[in-house]
Amino acid sequence: MRRKWIAWILPAFLLMGCGQKAEEEIQETDLPEETAETEGSQETGYSFSLDTKTVTLNSGWSMPVMGLGTYSLDHDTCVNSVKTLLKNGGRLIDTAYMYHNEEAVGQGVREAMEEYGIDREEIFVITKIYPTQFDNPKEAIDMALEKLNIGYVDMILLHHPGENDVQAYQALEQYVKDGKIHSIGLSNWYQEELEEFLPQIEIMPALVQNEIHPYYQEQDVVPYIQSLGIAVQCWYPLGGRGYTAELLNDETIVSIAEAHGVSSAQVILRWDLQRGIIVIPGSSNEEHIKENLDLFGFELSEEEMERINSLNRNEKHDWY
Repeated sequence: MRRKWIAWILPAFLLMGCGQKAEEEIQETDLPEETAETEGSQETGYSFSLDTKTVTLNSGWSMPVMGLGTYSLDHDTCVNSVKTLLKNGGRLIDTAYMYHNEEAVGQGVREAMEEYGIDREEIFVITKIYPTQFDNPKEAIDMALEKLNIGYVDMILLHHPGENDVQAYQALEQYVKDGKIHSIGLSNWYQEELEEFLPQIEIMPALVQNEIHPYYQEQDVVPYIQSLGIAVQCWYPLGGRGYTAELLNDETIVSIAEAHGVSSAQVILRWDLQRGIIVIPGSSNEEHIKENLDLFGFELSEEEMERINSLNRNEKHDWY
């Protein structure tokens, strides 16, 4: 039976380093509309702010609402992409054991800190452990910490459901208590999986990361997850391998982009943000990385949001 949660949210917060912990006091009052597009309803909920470009997670830690995905980036490309992101003001990087580039992400972070004078606490790094690692989660977590070599990990996710996933998550919980991981969460968990999983664990996931794009919008799943006080992040925001060109050339997206003088990619990412969804588009192109961070000089109208919402096909582009 799914547990019931009381409606609570975190207070509005000042812009801070993304690795800094937000004030933990919890209030039952609403945040100003312009600073909280989505508000969690779990006992220690989250708040998502386009003003500060950050989300305060239910764990109390703050993270950016946009960043870089590193799936399929080889070592040198990954190092350069991470440094490009950080040089241009981005502070969120997503990787995973199965991307085989955790070492590159760590190298890029360390080099950028030294070359650009960025404090570690300003940077938010996410990695994931894979189901093949769930039978020995401590080894998997220690390996991620060693490969990244950045002192601590801001967030570790379970990559998708699998045998011993509860056991693996319980190991993550212990590392949170030990201070080696700040926040934990899940990837590729949907309503049915969450209803079964959540009663078996102690620390509420801070984040669920799923495939979301205009052709696969999760119009029911996203608000369900958010209602639990869990932030939502999307992978494949631009459609994914083999589908990006079609999505970026969709006539609805193109017409909205032309109206605002921005790119199709910027329109899609802004649409996500206005739904309270954190975006991590992948790219190795310096100009695209810069463009994907430039999402705050325009706003989509309610009518434009609805036009994009109407593009939903429930068309998933990956298997999980």
